[in-house]
Amino acid sequence: MAIKDRIKELRRVKASEIIPNPKNWRTHPPAQQQAIAGILEEVGYADALIAYETSEGLTLIDGHLRAETTPDEEVPVLILDVTDEEADKILVTLDPVAVMAGADQLLLDGLLDSINAEDERLRSFLDQIRDGLSPGFEPLGEWDPNLDQTEGIDPTDMGIEARIVVRCPQSSAEEITALIGQALIDHPEASID
Repeated sequence: MAIKDRIKELRRVKASEIIPNPKNWRTHPPAQQQAIAGILEEVGYADALIAYETSEGLTLIDGHLRAETTPDEEVPVLILDVTDEEADKILVTLDPVAVMAGADQLLLDGLLDSINAEDERLRSFLDQIRDGLSPGFEPLGEWDPNLDQTEGIDPTDMGIEARIVVRCPQSSAEEITALIGQALIDHPEASID
């Protein structure tokens, strides 16, 4: 089977001129914003944004936070020759596929030990990676599509009734149990059956 090359060009575009994808499902919490700002400050752009031409103009598929962080910069953009439907497939799968990758803890520790970060935001992010605290990153874990699913949240006249399944690495079980216990202390009106 021949694999199609859908990249038609690499173009440098002012980030603010690229249209954010209205279907972008990713959110960018403050910790991620700080990490991106730190790596861009210390290293700069080392990866291209991904976009495609629509009737409205050049529309992002990947790189929303980088574009938001550097709106006045000319940034590298890979322009794809894809349909709206293909762009949606890329948008929904690109990050989840990356998260599925495993990690060799010894190699990761060696790499982290070799890095000298000057930017405080980047140093903080590297520490989170080392400690396995970076959201969506568990150094020795595998991505599980069933993680953090709710099996049913039903409204009642007293609030809600929910059955929540939490799966976590054994190394985090005590911490998660403590967090749940603290939530019950903080909200005595809640109960676990």
